[in-house]
Amino acid sequence: MCLEKPKIIAVVGPTASGKTALGVGIAKLLDGEVISCDSMQVYNNMPIASAAPTAEETNGVPHHLVSFLSPEQKYSVADFVTLAVEKIEDIISRGKMPIIVGGTGLYVDTLVSGVSFSDEDSAEIRQKLEAEADEKGVEALLSRLSQVDPETAAKYHINDRKRIIRALEIFELHGKPKSQLDAESKQGGERYDTLFIGITYRDRALLYDRINRRVDIMLENGLLKEAEAAFRNGGGATSVQAIGHKEFFPYLKGEIPLETAVENLKTETRRYAKRQLTWFRRNQNINWIFADETPDIVGEAEKIIKERM
Repeated sequence: MCLEKPKIIAVVGPTASGKTALGVGIAKLLDGEVISCDSMQVYNNMPIASAAPTAEETNGVPHHLVSFLSPEQKYSVADFVTLAVEKIEDIISRGKMPIIVGGTGLYVDTLVSGVSFSDEDSAEIRQKLEAEADEKGVEALLSRLSQVDPETAAKYHINDRKRIIRALEIFELHGKPKSQLDAESKQGGERYDTLFIGITYRDRALLYDRINRRVDIMLENGLLKEAEAAFRNGGGATSVQAIGHKEFFPYLKGEIPLETAVENLKTETRRYAKRQLTWFRRNQNINWIFADETPDIVGEAEKIIKERM
């Protein structure tokens, strides 16, 4: 007998596209609760930089996995999946709809696909590989990955340093290539019956304008003070690398003017949005809503839900 998979909704898209508002709107329609799928909103030292939803924005809808982790703690895709699965089970047990909302594509794809990761601490291996990349260059690591895991290596660009190191780390940990482990973990099929709803803008210039305006609003709300606090405290192993803080560090060191730091932040955020769109466009199951062509975004999402769920 085939057991029915739990139903969930995943709201995805680039930064500043309106995912939070859409997720809240869908939650209101379906008596749902939101699980944040954002690698930086988990940290409690950067609510402004990570655009963590405010009480006003959540509008009474429970939001999980937001601002609960201290900056010195690490947070991985494996951590996210473990916590998200627990939250989904709890939400469903109370008769409500889990709604995954966020722009960290790797996290949401790993969650819904059923891929599992080892919780083994491989910090020593990772540090060794990082040092090797610094000494010999990422090309040397990609070449070695091509020998032990050609399938995974073929997917990575020379600029994908972090993922190349992670793939080699997995191989050294398990003695098996990442591609093989992924295939083995997917044998049971996808974990959930997921309805993907994406939100973006057909006119990329409109999205970029929203990003620029969001940065200006963040500055008005105290982003620079937040970045200064992170700078003084050394940030955290992961959170210090977040877009929104690190761009101000050269300014705080007296190396560049504030105006340059702000422009750098806007540029980096636009680039991040472009990378997010590239990632999500590989998923053919996403039902896209173009915010610049749809006056009623939540109403459009409701139509998709009625047709597809």
